[in-house]
Amino acid sequence: MVQTANQAPAPTDTSETGRSQVLPVTAWMLLAGGLVGLVVLDSAGGLYWIQHHGPAKLIGALLIVALAVVSPRLDSRVLPVAACVCAVGSLCLSFWIHLEMAGSSESLGFAEPAGLVWLLLLVARRGKPSWAALAVPLLVMAIVLRPVSVSVRQSTTIMALLFALAAVTALGTGLGMRLLLVDRRRQAAALRLEQRTEFARDLHDFVAHHVTGIVVQAQGAQVMAGRRPELVPPALRRIEQAGSEALTSMRHMVGMLRGADGEVALTPLAGIGEVRSLVEEFSAVGGARARLDLEGTFDDLPVEVTTTAHRVVMEALTNVRKHAHGCTEVLVRVDRSGGRVTVRVSDDGRPRHVSHSGFGLKGLSERVGLIGGSVRAGPVTAGGWGVEATLPAPPAGAVAV
Repeated sequence: MVQTANQAPAPTDTSETGRSQVLPVTAWMLLAGGLVGLVVLDSAGGLYWIQHHGPAKLIGALLIVALAVVSPRLDSRVLPVAACVCAVGSLCLSFWIHLEMAGSSESLGFAEPAGLVWLLLLVARRGKPSWAALAVPLLVMAIVLRPVSVSVRQSTTIMALLFALAAVTALGTGLGMRLLLVDRRRQAAALRLEQRTEFARDLHDFVAHHVTGIVVQAQGAQVMAGRRPELVPPALRRIEQAGSEALTSMRHMVGMLRGADGEVALTPLAGIGEVRSLVEEFSAVGGARARLDLEGTFDDLPVEVTTTAHRVVMEALTNVRKHAHGCTEVLVRVDRSGGRVTVRVSDDGRPRHVSHSGFGLKGLSERVGLIGGSVRAGPVTAGGWGVEATLPAPPAGAVAV
């Protein structure tokens, strides 16, 4: 039987995407300068010097421009509420201009519609949905109706269509950015959940490895108690040491699952250096003798590769203890050549039973697959059972750019 993991890219982006992004200073200065420039342009065209509604237009334009300038600093609740107020004020002014029927084409300005278009984009992008649903139609109406507030004719209709095009473009851009932000938040949440699941599996593997060793040593101590009582105290000390190591590993893993800031820590758990300790500990327990062969250099390997290699050896040795009958020797070989690291663990025993209901090989395959590797497990030609994992790695001596 051979079990192979599907290859999958390792997720690496753990940045927080739910945080509001403040407009860069340069872009903010361009926005403020452009809107103020439009106010000056409308004023130079005599828009604000029209009798009756001229001063009202100036006040409305200044208020909307001021809100547009400070809008990047407003939160998702205040922004749509303020935009609603400005849109209602602009609609009331347009209705007043329509009743006055004065000023003809002088009623058309650019500063106020430009400010409303900017507010529409921001409300669609990050406004609270309940208020955004009210603010968006009000803003669109305020933008489109201003050109035809005095009279409906060819020039004002064309201008209204251009303003409508600008409003639709701003709305589409804002909604697109909103959907992108939601997707990034979903991916970040899925990544955090996946990482926590992986660390929970690591916790299972660590504890299972140490507890299995404790059980084996306790069984050996019971056998020696009647025949050679003087060997019981050293066995008890080894059991105590294994229990302490299990508790330390469990505290380490739980600390990684729940950091002080609530986020997942990505500190490496173990590496190639700890593989030797695993093999030595396995031999010290008694029973089968384990031998480690290392070929190649492993100092510059990525953390995810070294940690995964360590996990492969741990799972394989744990399975040997649980399932290999009559095993006398275990060979652990870690070989780095070209662009991959190959981890092989084989024994000369007869497999009693292989469980498919636990994490075991399935969990190991999932973990190796996360970094683009593969796992095979099954009987070996010379007898016994073997596990082989192939992990992607840069060639030895390669320089990262």
